[in-house]
Amino acid sequence: FKSVCINPTYVKHAAEALADSDVLVCTVVGFPLGANTTATKAFEVEDAVKNGADELDMVINIGALKDKRYDEVQQDSEAVVKAADGRTVKVIIETVLLTDEEKRKASELSKAAGAHFVKTSTGFAGGGATVEDVKLMKEVVGDTLEVKASGGVRNLEDFKAMLDAGATRV
Repeated sequence: FKSVCINPTYVKHAAEALADSDVLVCTVVGFPLGANTTATKAFEVEDAVKNGADELDMVINIGALKDKRYDEVQQDSEAVVKAADGRTVKVIIETVLLTDEEKRKASELSKAAGAHFVKTSTGFAGGGATVEDVKLMKEVVGDTLEVKASGGVRNLEDFKAMLDAGATRV
């Protein structure tokens, strides 16, 4: 495993338990719908980093994205990237809730904000990664960002299909 993604309350314990391993500690920010304020998300990141988080999975502000408040969405992601202070930030766009146009825009905004990854889903809104979504996201971000396929990958065939579609993590 590259990393283990856990709720923020367990970061310190996980960081201690995994200190002598190559497994990174990841936690979520703005979970599950990205509806926290930017200041709250930045605080969540700072607290997680203080407790030992190596990676942050931030849920994009889905409501703002759907309302086409793109500056707000980008600024929100930029604040998380800044607070992460060089640590890996994955922006979860929750593909199952978005149109293809919204998926494209979310991927563009994540790229513009300086995130390291764009990620398909939290796993809490139903659905999960699809080959079509991974291809679309990869098409938008190119080699600038990595793509993480999350949810719905049940076997080796699914895993290989996600990699073939452009995912770098599953």
